[in-house]
Amino acid sequence: MPRANLISGPLVRGAVVLKVAPSILSADFSRLGGEVEAVIQGGADWIHIDVMDGQFVPNLTMGLPVVKSLRKVTNRPFDVHLMVMDPERYLQMFRDAGGDRLTVHAEATKHLHRCIQQTRALGAAASVALNPSSPLSLIEHVVSDLDQITIMTVNPGFGGQEFIASVVPKIKQARDLIEANGKGRPIEVLIDGGINAETARVVEKAGATVVVAGNAVFSQPDYGRVISAIKGQQRRIDAPVR
Repeated sequence: MPRANLISGPLVRGAVVLKVAPSILSADFSRLGGEVEAVIQGGADWIHIDVMDGQFVPNLTMGLPVVKSLRKVTNRPFDVHLMVMDPERYLQMFRDAGGDRLTVHAEATKHLHRCIQQTRALGAAASVALNPSSPLSLIEHVVSDLDQITIMTVNPGFGGQEFIASVVPKIKQARDLIEANGKGRPIEVLIDGGINAETARVVEKAGATVVVAGNAVFSQPDYGRVISAIKGQQRRIDAPVR
C-alpha cells in the first residue's frame, strides 16, 4: 500500500480540524486488525501504537510483530510512541516495521538530538514526548528539528487514566515555543492521555492539533460517533443514525 504523507501542511490556528489518533492499547486484541479498520471507517486520522518496555514505564505492550501485521491493514499514518529506555536502539526497527511518526521521550535518552536526526534520516516524522512533570526546556534547543511535540496529560504506562488538567498551560507554552523557535515548520502538537469530547475542547483551545484517544473510543459501540465528538463535529453527531 502507498504510505500516507508524514508531514501535514502549514498550520493555521483556528482553521484546522483536530486530528484524532485512536490508541490501540485500548482495543480488543483478539481482533486487532478489525479494530483498526473500524476506527478508520469511523474517521480516525492516524493510528497510535504504544510500545512499552517495562523499564521506562511499568508495563509491557506491543512490539514489532504487531506493527508489521497492522501495516498490512491500512496506509494511515502510524504514530509509534516508544516508551522505552535508549529508544535510539529501536528507531530503525520500528521504521522498517511500518512506523511513520516515531516518538521518543526526552527523559529516556541521553542523546535526544541524535535520536531526532536518526529518525528524520529514516524518512519518518520526528516527535519528542514530555511527561506531565517535564518542562519544555528539555526540547527548547531541538524544536526546529521536530515534526511533532507530544505532551502527556497522564503519566505514561497505562490506558484509561484521568486527564491531568494542570498540564494544559504547557500546551499553550508549546505552541508559543513553536512560533518562536520552530522556524516556520508545520509542527504538530499532540496530546496523549485522558482525552474525550470534553477534554479535547480544552486542549484544542490551548493549541493542540492532534489528540490520542483510547478508552474514550474503544469503550463505546459507535466509534465514528465518538471520534466525531472528539473532533467537535457536532453536525455529524446530531444527524440521525442510518
